[in-house]
Amino acid sequence: MEISAAGKTAVNRPSFPLLCYRELLEKMEKTDDSGIVYPESDGKPVGETEAHVMATFHLYDFLRFFFKNAHDVYTVAAMLMFYEKGNPKAFKVPDVMVVKGVGKHLRRNFKLWKEKAIPTVIFEITSKSSVAEDISKTGLYANLGVKEYFLFDPLDEYLEEGFTGFRLDGLMFTPLAPEADGSFFSAELGLILKREGNLVRVIDPKNGRAIPTLTEAIGMIEEASKAREGFRGVKEVFRKSACLAAKLREMGIDPDSV
Repeated sequence: MEISAAGKTAVNRPSFPLLCYRELLEKMEKTDDSGIVYPESDGKPVGETEAHVMATFHLYDFLRFFFKNAHDVYTVAAMLMFYEKGNPKAFKVPDVMVVKGVGKHLRRNFKLWKEKAIPTVIFEITSKSSVAEDISKTGLYANLGVKEYFLFDPLDEYLEEGFTGFRLDGLMFTPLAPEADGSFFSAELGLILKREGNLVRVIDPKNGRAIPTLTEAIGMIEEASKAREGFRGVKEVFRKSACLAAKLREMGIDPDSV
């Protein structure tokens, strides 16, 4: 991790030894954690500013909508994720995470040993108070086996690259190369991720369309409704014109001559 002259943090490839989390999971299976209380909140706000809250929940909504028909893909925001059985202090709170191979039912928290699943992709919406921790999480997330990790700075103030991604290579994260437009292709999600202002947009590569926000979707519905009403009006005009033409013909008048 380096600090540039502009005061922004550059994210470098981690260079520390990592353990295999699968081995730890096997040990956890034998650990008795009955009677241990795992908290449901860390007492911290979801986002440092309005921009961080919007970026978090829009991304959550985009992903949740895209995977709405995938019954074994779970998307969640700001949930405590416990990674060490028997230790209620061993947790992180990913801003958004996507987990494959588990159900969509509501949870109070996410225990890796109970779910028997590791988040596939994690997103952190970084801020002044979290940037150092978000970068330091690369070691833990790689150790856990998270396949892809993305960092997004919606205010473009704290990271040298406002939007950056990593992919697990063995036991290390390596930086993902962005496309010419700055977007990333997530192989794990099968989606294009592209920064647009204070948001990370989710684009379906099959049709090239971005999943709209709720406000955008409502606007589309309103426009479609207006278009349908206009079409009905045109149809009514043609219907009345046809009736008038038929009446004129009954009277022996050529409607084209009127």
